[in-house]
Amino acid sequence: MSYCVNPGCPHPQNPADSILQCQTCGARLLLRARYRVIEPLGQGGFGATFLAKDISLPGQPSCVVKQLRPSSSSPRVLEMARELFKREAKTLGQLGDHPQVPRLLDYFETEQQFYLVQEYVKGSTLKQEVKHSGRFNESDVKNFLLEILPVVQYIHSQGVIHRDIKPANIIRRVQDSHLVLIDFGAVKDQVSQTILLDPADQTANTKFSVGTFSFAPPEQMALRPIFASDIYAVGMTCLYLLTGKSPKDLDFDAVTGEIVWQPHVQVSPNFARILGKMLKPMVGHRFQSAGDVIRALSGEFEDPSLVEGLATQFNGSSRTVEEPTIFNGEATAWSAPQSKINQDLRSNHTRAGRTSFTQSGNTGMQPRVSRTLAESGRTFGTVAPSSDNLAGQKVTKAVVKWDTNSLRAAYFKGKRDFADCEFSGLQLQKALLAGGNFYQARFVKANLQTADLSGANLGHARLIQANLRGANLTEAYCSTANFEGADFRGADLTGAYLSKANLRGANLCGANLTDATVSEEQLATAKTNWLTVKPDGKRGFGF
Repeated sequence: MSYCVNPGCPHPQNPADSILQCQTCGARLLLRARYRVIEPLGQGGFGATFLAKDISLPGQPSCVVKQLRPSSSSPRVLEMARELFKREAKTLGQLGDHPQVPRLLDYFETEQQFYLVQEYVKGSTLKQEVKHSGRFNESDVKNFLLEILPVVQYIHSQGVIHRDIKPANIIRRVQDSHLVLIDFGAVKDQVSQTILLDPADQTANTKFSVGTFSFAPPEQMALRPIFASDIYAVGMTCLYLLTGKSPKDLDFDAVTGEIVWQPHVQVSPNFARILGKMLKPMVGHRFQSAGDVIRALSGEFEDPSLVEGLATQFNGSSRTVEEPTIFNGEATAWSAPQSKINQDLRSNHTRAGRTSFTQSGNTGMQPRVSRTLAESGRTFGTVAPSSDNLAGQKVTKAVVKWDTNSLRAAYFKGKRDFADCEFSGLQLQKALLAGGNFYQARFVKANLQTADLSGANLGHARLIQANLRGANLTEAYCSTANFEGADFRGADLTGAYLSKANLRGANLCGANLTDATVSEEQLATAKTNWLTVKPDGKRGFGF
């Protein structure tokens, strides 16, 4: 079979003898006059992945073709996509030098679509392996860590954060049983950023990937991934291997933000401490590098707590990290800022076991931990220390109050981080806020009717009595958000993550909750009717 990669083709399957032109839409089937697509492998917001044959080589070896689809045809957006695409292809080309990372074979652009061709890795993902063969034991998970962590260490040495480590992105290769790390988020994030709202195209899609929220740590959900973010994701992968459950199906401590995993596993106390340190929500309490975890597994660190505050990355040097390129709201042109992780703890002030932090000059954001997750909700942000902060007193945070016009303008220019900000009472009807970070923001009595909040981070946000009628909250992250008395009539909550959210008195009549993560107990506190679509896709009263 030949498969048409035209996104608009209604019948992409073609007979095997059709290799030049799609019989349905007329699009060319051969990519770059050499790659014949056989079947789709997956699809997401950034594009699609296909299995293909390289007919120009003897034996027509298999390969993977990744198609990235900017949803805007604006010349400005396409040019930005083109530059980022070339840069990220170069990055993946460098990473492919490792035997456990798929090699980049080719990259090209045709008809305003961008393509990456990578080595095809035959095998099963760890997700498939657990479903087929059952859960891993402690010994199996340790072997997994000792094999995957050197790969993570390698990509970090190249200045790249994976951003999407999870069981579905780790394949056990058939030919040698080695683990291979696939599906790097760098290209998805980078090229998706070119879809940012452009003045010449008012319909551009603004959603972009920040990884899989079940496996991503708080700082990554706040759009500030660092090397230690991948360590957290590896730890979450360990939990899946040990329990066979997605992290979103496990409880978490509402005060500390930690996943409550201990009752579900049987592991030795020492390994439990190692795993617990990988899964710390606060970056300063987590292992800082893959090498740290490897040394802990090898028994190089003595208890207590595997050396409190362990951070081998803080060695007085800094490294430039590949991060998603965004439009700088304070500038007048497209820019590609690269955050540097300042690894010198000497400038930090430690009081009573808590590490404060500062932001200065052009050195970028320094790793910092000032309060518990329940208080701040994130590890990075803008914090204004009080005059007595250095004396060990509490840190106060400046709350930014936005008006309707300034919020719309900032988002239009590319700003996405609005965590801890004040939007209460604003008139934001039809506002385009997709993919924004509104962690712990306040929208009390705000009018968000028919607003686009798809993919937004609303964790711990306060939307008490907010008007969300007809709003788009598909795949929004709303853990522990307060929606008491909010109006969701006709809202689209498909795939939304509502675990621990307060829905007391919320009006969900006519809302679509298909595939949403929400409990019956939560929904019992809300108003529903026969038009409400339940998480299982069915309509009806009650849950």
